[in-house]
Amino acid sequence: MSDTPGKQQNTAAFYGQAVASFAVAMAATAIGIYQLSADAWVRAFLAIAVLYLVTSAFTLSKVIRDRQEGTGVASSYAPYEKH
Repeated sequence: MSDTPGKQQNTAAFYGQAVASFAVAMAATAIGIYQLSADAWVRAFLAIAVLYLVTSAFTLSKVIRDRQEGTGVASSYAPYEKH
């Protein structure tokens, strides 16, 4: 193990997989809402709810990341290190 704490970088493949997964999930949800046999206002309500959920999830993940970076938890976490 390294003694110098450094910020871990994600690989390009991991980043690409995350972006692709998000795109597929959003596309599947949009198609599902579009194909739903309901009134237009119901589909619009569901679409707005999905957008609100996505933006809330992004905000929550940013807040958690910022809190971890501020307290140093992310850089000092070493689960296999002997104390």
